Amino acid sequence: MAPETPKEQVDHKPSAPSLGIFESKGEGGMSSVEIVAIGLSAVWLLGSAVFFLGLGGTAIFAPENMDRLSFVMTLLAVFLPVSIIWVAASAARSARVVREESLRLQSAIDAMRQTYVADRQSAGLVPSPVAERQVADTVETAEPLTPAFSSTRSTTSAPASGAVDDQPTLALGTTAEELAPPLAHADLIRSLNFPETAEDREGFAALRRALKDRKAAGVVQASQDLLTLLSQDGIYMDDLRPDRAKPEVWRRFAEGERGRAIAPLGGVRDRSSLALTAGRMRSDAIFRDTAHHFLRRFDHLLADFAPVASDEEIAALSDTRTARAFMLLGRVTGMFS
Repeated sequence: MAPETPKEQVDHKPSAPSLGIFESKGEGGMSSVEIVAIGLSAVWLLGSAVFFLGLGGTAIFAPENMDRLSFVMTLLAVFLPVSIIWVAASAARSARVVREESLRLQSAIDAMRQTYVADRQSAGLVPSPVAERQVADTVETAEPLTPAFSSTRSTTSAPASGAVDDQPTLALGTTAEELAPPLAHADLIRSLNFPETAEDREGFAALRRALKDRKAAGVVQASQDLLTLLSQDGIYMDDLRPDRAKPEVWRRFAEGERGRAIAPLGGVRDRSSLALTAGRMRSDAIFRDTAHHFLRRFDHLLADFAPVASDEEIAALSDTRTARAFMLLGRVTGMFS
């Protein structure tokens, strides 16, 4: 027995997927710009017709008065203003299209950012908006989030490194490090900013020289570990644009001064980066220990660097990726209060 054939067969055609804010809106008829351009063109052509054909203008087209120059000038007088009107209308239309596309692009960026934050909040990696406001309030009042690190130090006796001096001692008490040539300030600054690209030979050369210096190597390695952890939350130092502090402020901090005088060092204003970093400091013990280790290393390095560096060198140091990470963490932990 043959299978029964259905009496009705509905043809389901797949509908086109919606593109959301990227979907073409369509023209929907003429805009006000085209309507105005048509009106102006009609008024001008009508006026030209009245002038040339009605108010004695017919004499211009008489055979005895008609020559090539007059004919060309007449055409220009009639059609040149119309062309200018439509050029202006086209420019206005293009400007409107660009403006609409810019708004759609901004909406797309905002939507992607909201989706990214919502996904990370659902995974427990980003503090909620309420927590973010609390972090912002904490940052504004400059209260330390964690007491594990204190940047206050004695200005008279502070070793260059928090580690025990385990360098081999040569004859007459001279260490191997003392025999090595000192690291140039330019190499130190360049190494703290890390190579720009894989082809940055000078940057890699400066980094290799810095890694041979025990004190600089400790800061470079601590900075590299911290920047790697920050990148996991989408925080990159190249995206930060902190307010620049004067070299004198950095010198006063290096000398151990605290309070309002060194507050300009907390020039990082990116609330998203501040909130993400604060949340990571609270929830991730490994990140917290890495951050405190980095802060101690950079703090001691700055104490040794500032007294012997020029204002230009301190300004260059403050613009490195490492210094920006120091400013970010210092703002979060309340170090600059």
